[in-house]
Amino acid sequence: MAATSYEVRLTLGAERDLQALYDHVFEHRSPAQSDALLGALLGVIDTLERFPDRGVAPRELAALGIRDYRQVLLPPYRIIYRVIDDTVYILLIADGRRDMQSLLEQRLLK
Repeated sequence: MAATSYEVRLTLGAERDLQALYDHVFEHRSPAQSDALLGALLGVIDTLERFPDRGVAPRELAALGIRDYRQVLLPPYRIIYRVIDDTVYILLIADGRRDMQSLLEQRLLK
């Protein structure tokens, strides 16, 4: 039996997050480290094509009874997404050390 393949799409917000993380590491560390981070994040995102249910509900949202969203981790980074039909929508990519409660409220619940 063939495994189902999902389409993975980054929202504009997630694309901006990815660019901001890349730029930050490029400026404060090195181009090689920014390239490595980008590759690692995209690698994790690519796994969602085959295993979209592997993530868990973000604890900040689960505490509110919201379980429509999931997250996968590349510590300290969190990739927040939602599966609708056969598409995985990447909504947020952020450093988990940020104030995630506020960030999730601004990006997902407004």
